[in-house]
Amino acid sequence: MRSSWPPAPIGSRKTATPEEDTLDDPETGPLRRCLVKRESQARETMLRFVVAPDASLVFDVTATLPGRGLWLSASGNVIQSAIKSGVFSRAAKQRVSVPPELAQLVKSALERRVTELLGLARRGGIAICGFEKAREWLVAGKAGLVVQAADGSLAELARFCSGSEVTQIRVLDGTRLGKIFGREQAVHVVIGAGKLAKMIESESYRLAAVAGPGLSGQ
Repeated sequence: MRSSWPPAPIGSRKTATPEEDTLDDPETGPLRRCLVKRESQARETMLRFVVAPDASLVFDVTATLPGRGLWLSASGNVIQSAIKSGVFSRAAKQRVSVPPELAQLVKSALERRVTELLGLARRGGIAICGFEKAREWLVAGKAGLVVQAADGSLAELARFCSGSEVTQIRVLDGTRLGKIFGREQAVHVVIGAGKLAKMIESESYRLAAVAGPGLSGQ
């Protein structure tokens, strides 16, 4: 997609500011640049924001809303730095209304996103919960992702995943996991290998990065 921003005049010696440099980059390709850290990262690991018609800042959790994207690294500290520095308004070249509780709004949106994807996996028959049944999928090599309740036991997680190298995530508590599967509580969940498991893993990493500790590595 060609950028709608006009190219700099040939021979111009003007050096673009960091914000201008970001906005001149077309939103194509696998990488995006963080407005705060000035580092380029894979777009699926980052947070995209857009400015609404009323000049309010909106977190685009699925990175599909129209408009020029304003990208940040997935980090609560980076979000707070962006708010304090006024980087959104400078990058957008207009006054932008940024909610002071932006980090919490992002966290809540990512929690809903992970919950929705897990529900989709359950309805599609590619997610199962319960120690014994989920363990059977794991042993049979059907698992693409292990989801354990964030308030579950790490020792029990190690026992559950014994002999497996499948990625493990811990970002939702047992009550929220249970609601997805029609139970009061759920501790161990296995997602079948495939695209949806990768999406849940990616969104869980973003959530863990914004919320803080709570994700188990591979």
